[in-house]
Amino acid sequence: MTAITVLAGGIGGARFTRGLLRHLADTDPDATVTVIVNTGDDMWLDGLRVCPDLDTVMYTLGGGINEEQGWGRPEESRRASAEIAAYGRGWSWFTLGDLDLATHIVRSDLLRSGSTLSEATEFLCRRWQPGARLLPMSDTPVETHARLAIDADEHRAGELIHFEEWWVRYRATVPVTGFVQVGLESAAPAPGVVDAILTADLVILPPSNPVVSVGTILAVPGIREALRSTAAAVVGVSPIIAGAAVRGMADACLNTIGVQTSAEAVGLHYGSRAGNGVLDGWLVDETDAGALPALAAAGIRAVAVPLWMRDAPTTAALAAEALALGALGAHPAHRAHA
Repeated sequence: MTAITVLAGGIGGARFTRGLLRHLADTDPDATVTVIVNTGDDMWLDGLRVCPDLDTVMYTLGGGINEEQGWGRPEESRRASAEIAAYGRGWSWFTLGDLDLATHIVRSDLLRSGSTLSEATEFLCRRWQPGARLLPMSDTPVETHARLAIDADEHRAGELIHFEEWWVRYRATVPVTGFVQVGLESAAPAPGVVDAILTADLVILPPSNPVVSVGTILAVPGIREALRSTAAAVVGVSPIIAGAAVRGMADACLNTIGVQTSAEAVGLHYGSRAGNGVLDGWLVDETDAGALPALAAAGIRAVAVPLWMRDAPTTAALAAEALALGALGAHPAHRAHA
């Protein structure tokens, strides 16, 4: 039985995993998929624990996602958020739909009753039946914050604001000097996370934000080490095509940490497991085929294939390419150092 582990953020990771499950249903129906999901975007809002990436993955795989926007539920109403705003509470720029609020209410009730985030996630997935095991990266709250470089509205330069405020309210246009994972120092991988990496036949880093999604997962103590130690091949899919982010403002995150917005630069940022990095293989788009020699020189086995996830068939085809690259195994240079 093939065991595949995916380290995912929100929309890109969710859609890739859906394509992976579709492909496996036709080619390897006994395969198991575990998705380790970024929880750095989590927050308390309106008294509720909101987990944007966990919910996006769960809804997408469970058939309950708003396909047009890629997050939240379809056919939403927002009467509850409007009432909260009428009391002068909440974030007017981060409006939660009524159906989505139900998920946050149930999760928050479970957490306040003593459940861990892993247990609450398992409970929520009983309804959605995502077809994969969803694990938060940690049961310990870890929240990504951005440090402002300039004054912004009521915030002053040097202050930390929640990543979602920078991302949604300011659309990543306000300069920041870096990202801080608050709570990281006391965090540990959630139960099953390290084991899912160490016992996998293949680990995939899908086209999620390499800085604040996959990067946050890798920052949890013990996860990066597990990724470097696993006998499985580790294959990544570039979230950058022809010098532009596939979705969102990942370029702003990359610029903040001094990484060029290119498939080559992101691959080198992750690095080769033959050195101090985490990759054996890296899929880039056909338009970025010129990056292959530099990636190969760095010890990363790279292949250029169509990366656009336009629909279910193209996404399944991309997943097939990731599996094919992973079937080549860990990079020989990494095996020599393992």
